[in-house]
Amino acid sequence: MKDKTVKKKNDKRPNTSNQGDEATDENAPRPRKNPSKVKTAEKTVKPNREDMAKENITKEKEKIMQPDEKRRTDGKKEKGKILKAVVRTNQKSTRNLGWVNRSCVNDQAVKNRIQDLLSSRLIHANQQVEWLARSIQCIDLTTLAGDDCPSNVARLCSKAAHPLGDNLTKALQIKHGLLTTGAVCVYPARVADACLGLERLGADIPVASVATGFPTGQTSLKIRLEEIEFAVANGAKEIDIVINRELALSQNWEELYNELVEMRKVCGESHMKSILAVGELCNLTNIYKASLVAMMAGSDFIKTSTGKETVNATLPIGLVMCRAIRAYNRKTGFKVGFKPAGGIRTSKDVLQWMTLMKEELGNDYLTPELFRIGASALLNDIERNLANYATGGYFMAEEMPMA
Repeated sequence: MKDKTVKKKNDKRPNTSNQGDEATDENAPRPRKNPSKVKTAEKTVKPNREDMAKENITKEKEKIMQPDEKRRTDGKKEKGKILKAVVRTNQKSTRNLGWVNRSCVNDQAVKNRIQDLLSSRLIHANQQVEWLARSIQCIDLTTLAGDDCPSNVARLCSKAAHPLGDNLTKALQIKHGLLTTGAVCVYPARVADACLGLERLGADIPVASVATGFPTGQTSLKIRLEEIEFAVANGAKEIDIVINRELALSQNWEELYNELVEMRKVCGESHMKSILAVGELCNLTNIYKASLVAMMAGSDFIKTSTGKETVNATLPIGLVMCRAIRAYNRKTGFKVGFKPAGGIRTSKDVLQWMTLMKEELGNDYLTPELFRIGASALLNDIERNLANYATGGYFMAEEMPMA
């Protein structure tokens, strides 16, 4: 009787109903797992919150990177041809006013960086011709005078389509019609004249228009939006808008952001270049913050100034804006263009600006897709320097052809 009782106890299978209990007998048989149940369990495992968050971030980055991929594809097109504006819709997810409010600029560090660039980064004399020819492609040839009329706008368009004289073009071995400026910039009332002038020349050059109460912006938001609509309806592919400096000086970044979002919507498929009027923003920190807000609102370019302020484009200001562009690109994946304007008159000036672009933002910012220079007298000086290289003689400004 005793042996039967022991045998019955040994035949009992271990109890596996409670997974927390540990086996006391090492020789006890372990329960076998059903493979089908294991596979089912693996299929039904839900990802944790961290995995879901990473997946969402990856999807957002893929959406954000699409415009940059389009720019890289377009960049493979023929050199010298000015590309059409890349459609860039405003991404509300990029709005981060907390980032704006926390930002601060070290003025002394900015000055030290500029001194280092000017003293240690020099373009060799043998390469300056290529750099100057490249700079012509990045110029927004501009006329914003009170006496603008169809005839001088047509002359400006002719100069934009053929920036160098025929003799100089042959001497530099540049194919006729290949080298053009980046755009022609005029007032909204002259946009139709500019489009007509370029059409007659067969030049594929976009027309840019200043708008929104340029240069002060001291009109109502409704009128500013209507001015953008008028310029776009007349054929402007790029709109240079001015921000409300009062909102920037009072640190009202949310209202400034909302205004720029409305302007971005009205621009439609046209590029929006936001003019910060840096000479009226008091300090470098305000310039950095205004740059971030303009990019968050959907600007395709940020521009230094209207050219009408006492302080316009300077290298320290340009460095601060470039750092804002770089920080925004790292955070969102967007590449926003940069346009210095006002006070850039000589070949030496433009070479310094191009050096800054290359050092801070890379070679992509030596192309008209991401770098523009607002100027009217700069082209004349570049042409004189190129003529000096080709002929050995230095011409007077009056001797260079206007068209």
